[in-house]
Amino acid sequence: QVRLVESGGGLVQAGGSLNISCAAFGRTFTSEVMAWFRQAPGEKREFVASIRGNSGITFYSDSLKDRFTISRDSAANMVFLEMIDLRPEDTAKYYCAAADIYLPLNYYTAREGNYKNWGQGTQVTVSS
Repeated sequence: QVRLVESGGGLVQAGGSLNISCAAFGRTFTSEVMAWFRQAPGEKREFVASIRGNSGITFYSDSLKDRFTISRDSAANMVFLEMIDLRPEDTAKYYCAAADIYLPLNYYTAREGNYKNWGQGTQVTVSS
């Protein structure tokens, strides 16, 4: 059984930084795309960033690419999200996702319907 477990969320002041992690269990995701999404209260879940397995090619939401960095350690079966200059509007639950299928275009990696495996999320709260 595949499990994705996020960690590292918490409360941070505006302008601060936070790193969150996701560990995969039950299966290795060496070549598959892994991604981060987030969902604020009352809002739809939105794409944050994705990273391909073998190539390490990354893809970001345009509005976040200057402040967020996704990375992965395939040997450890983990994916990370570094967030800097955090703002109150970044407050959300952040979810890790891993795909089971090949996603040939970056556009596809931003669609949550293309991910079968999801974590339970980690809460990030940014105070003003």
